[in-house]
Amino acid sequence: MNAFIKRYVIFSIGFSCLLAACVSSTATEGQPKPPRGYWNETMMKIAYGLGMLQLIDRAPEVPEDIVSIENVTYKTLDTLSLGLDLYYSNDSGTTAKPAMIFVHGGAWKSGKRSDYLPYLIDYARKGFVAITVSYRLSRVAKFPAAVQDVNCAVKWVKANAGSYGIDPDRIILIGGSAGGHLSMMVGYAGDNPLFEEDCPFGEDSSVKAVVNLYGPADLTTAEAKDRNEPRSFLGYNYEENPDVYRTASPRFYITHEAPPTLIFHGTIDSVVPVSQSDSLAVWLGESSVPYSYHRLKGWPHTMDLSVKVNAYCQYYIDAFLEKYL
Repeated sequence: MNAFIKRYVIFSIGFSCLLAACVSSTATEGQPKPPRGYWNETMMKIAYGLGMLQLIDRAPEVPEDIVSIENVTYKTLDTLSLGLDLYYSNDSGTTAKPAMIFVHGGAWKSGKRSDYLPYLIDYARKGFVAITVSYRLSRVAKFPAAVQDVNCAVKWVKANAGSYGIDPDRIILIGGSAGGHLSMMVGYAGDNPLFEEDCPFGEDSSVKAVVNLYGPADLTTAEAKDRNEPRSFLGYNYEENPDVYRTASPRFYITHEAPPTLIFHGTIDSVVPVSQSDSLAVWLGESSVPYSYHRLKGWPHTMDLSVKVNAYCQYYIDAFLEKYL
């Protein structure tokens, strides 16, 4: 790239950040502020191309101090087996650990449980049993299959807590995008009989907290119901079956008994509009559910792939869980 053009692009990126008010609301003394974002996704891609945006390693080696137990079957349906992986610190402690269950995204039609490996290693080192689960994707089975699977995974963890040193009363659901949606569905509606089908475990699926990273809370909005992803997930257009869009929306299960919820969302998210989380925060507040909302200006979908955003999110996840576990 011509040196003059490169300097111009770098200046433009910096100037556009000022226009976009890239620094979000101020943090209290000693707490990290949101990383500077971008005017739009194009500017972010240019920044990445220029080496100005560092991404996390999505496939790190599992260090020797972390125990990994992979491909554990938690649910069998005919010839289909659904698996999960567990990661925890290889220490000699005997105290039962809290568990974090990570639910991957991918528009309910793609993605895999290993997508969360960087988080799994980090949270295993922080003293959690970090668990990642597979679920039936929309090309295999439509809603409510994925919700039923994640719900059953929570029950499996509780039923097998003693075997893995887990405290069954301290379980957190966390996910991004479709995984955030599924985490909210189970966190808010896990006791709904519709979502308990085909699960052999009698344990309840209540959790201590939900962490939602840019997941949709209401599939009945104009932005959601007109997208292909919900149609593929639900198996219907909105006009064909509006009730299923409502049944699949976490917002309609929020009560004062919902678990504390932590929300992260970027303002230039072109996949799940930030208005979804804006509204979610209002609904949680109206129901007196403890919540914290981090609205990051100038960041897109999957923003936590950025090293700086990931560190920011983990800082506030840690603080939130310290308060509510």
